[in-house]
Amino acid sequence: MSNNKTLKVYSPYDNSLIKELPLMDKNELEEALKTAYDLFLDQSNWILAHERISLLEKVRKIMEGKVEELTKIAAEEGGKPYQDSKVEVLRAINGVKIATEEIARLTGEQIPMGLTASTTNRLAFTTREPIGVVASLSAFNHPLNLIVHQTVTAFAAGCPVIVKPASATPLSCKAFIEILKEAGVPKGWVQMVLIENDLAEKLATDKRVNYLSFIGSEKVGWSLKSKLAPGTRCALEHGGTAPVIVEADADLEDMIPGLVKGGFYHAGQVCVSVQKIFVHESIARKVADEMAKQAKDLKVGDPLDEETEVGPLIRTEEVDRVEKWVKEAEKEGADILCGGKRISQSCYEPTILWNPDQNSKVSKEEIFGPVVCIYSYKERQEAVRLANSLEYHFQAAVFTKNVDTALDTVQKLNATAIMVNDHTAFRADWMPFGGRDASGEGLGGIPYSMHEMTRVKLMVFKSKFL
Repeated sequence: MSNNKTLKVYSPYDNSLIKELPLMDKNELEEALKTAYDLFLDQSNWILAHERISLLEKVRKIMEGKVEELTKIAAEEGGKPYQDSKVEVLRAINGVKIATEEIARLTGEQIPMGLTASTTNRLAFTTREPIGVVASLSAFNHPLNLIVHQTVTAFAAGCPVIVKPASATPLSCKAFIEILKEAGVPKGWVQMVLIENDLAEKLATDKRVNYLSFIGSEKVGWSLKSKLAPGTRCALEHGGTAPVIVEADADLEDMIPGLVKGGFYHAGQVCVSVQKIFVHESIARKVADEMAKQAKDLKVGDPLDEETEVGPLIRTEEVDRVEKWVKEAEKEGADILCGGKRISQSCYEPTILWNPDQNSKVSKEEIFGPVVCIYSYKERQEAVRLANSLEYHFQAAVFTKNVDTALDTVQKLNATAIMVNDHTAFRADWMPFGGRDASGEGLGGIPYSMHEMTRVKLMVFKSKFL
């Protein structure tokens, strides 16, 4: 029996009700878990590799015919501007292609035998098997592409998957589940559950779950990890502060538009958004002023308007928080070069802060809003120290024309990925992606996720004829 509770999905831009969906109760969640687990236990149910390839090719073809529809769904529920939401949809379609191609690469290897007398007359090799049931808890900021990363990877690897979309953005996930159904993906292999937080924890920590894919806050991610059933693997993707180091010889004409895009894309609500820029003192104020000039020109507003460049924050409470943090930073010594004000209940001006105090919240925490901090430095080693001083380490960047400086900085920055002469929010869906330390554990990126969602089995064959 359903609990009769519903999930109301609102537009983050004008708070209008988009749709109301039924929430599932614990019995319905149990049924989803049982369905997935039973599929995995009975190997006669497993979908062969060539069948998975064929199904995913159909999924991609259907998605290609629904680009406009999927774009509007994502933009309306998530608030990411239409132009960027369309890019996300196209990335999601390509992500299905990447996963389809990666199925052929889920291979094992021969293990040498006969290297000692005791290992003669043996042939050994490994194969890769699906890890088991995957539980995916997703985030709002990429409502379709993250779902692809957290479901198609599992399905392509041969795993049944249960996905809980972010409560703010379930409609893209729902639309994708319908596409999977239309393509003929057998029932139960990819299930969406709309559940409250207590049941989300139950899903993640159930002993039948072999792999947890979590994208969200640090607090929730580490809490869930501490409660996982023995043997459950996980990938946790939290936030970061995305430090950028700009040397005096950087190509400013090429750099600044990229930093502006990287800082204000999706109103800064991206785990690798440009947030902290350390610039050599000889050019620091010039960089700051030019970024402020370009940030002022960004069009903020309705995400469904094709000309909008910066949309709303996901909730009014987030606008309140960003506004509070900026005011605190100003009181603590930061200069506001542009922005610094809310435009409406849902939108905040793209903001550039000059030399905030290192103890201000904007310097110490992930802002997750349309705010970029610029700091002046004398010595690069000091900039590296400050960049590494926080516990969040995800993606970082350095701008310089000197290859030795670039290599030295890459070696010294604590980050999973470091861009040279590109902004921190760059990502390709086939590259490794994930945080270290407080920023997370494990790797995303479609090929990497698929390999993490499999496990190795070794066969050793003994014969006197070997």
